Amino acid sequence: QVQLVESGGGLVQAGGSLRLSCAASGSIFSSDAMGWYRQAPGKQREVVAAFTRGGSTNYADSVKGRFTISRDNAKNTVYLQMNYLKPEDTAVYYCILHRAIGGRDYWGQGTQVTVSS
Repeated sequence: QVQLVESGGGLVQAGGSLRLSCAASGSIFSSDAMGWYRQAPGKQREVVAAFTRGGSTNYADSVKGRFTISRDNAKNTVYLQMNYLKPEDTAVYYCILHRAIGGRDYWGQGTQVTVSS
């Protein structure tokens, strides 16, 4: 089993910054890929940023140049540094671990990010 615990959400003014953390525990494989999704009220969950199995990164067009995903493999932790936040970034942010072996996804409980204008 895998457990994902997110932290770092909160309320910030437009133009501000936040850093989200996601700590994974349990059976973690080197082939697992981690990333971040978000879901705003009334909208579908969408990918924000993610590592591929090859270690490269992908970003949603809406966050390119503002958000940076990083990881600490020794701590099984992935981070999302969010700069120049906009009100439209307001959402619940979820950490995901995608297991290539078996194709299963594990989700964190979500952390609320609210950006005021």
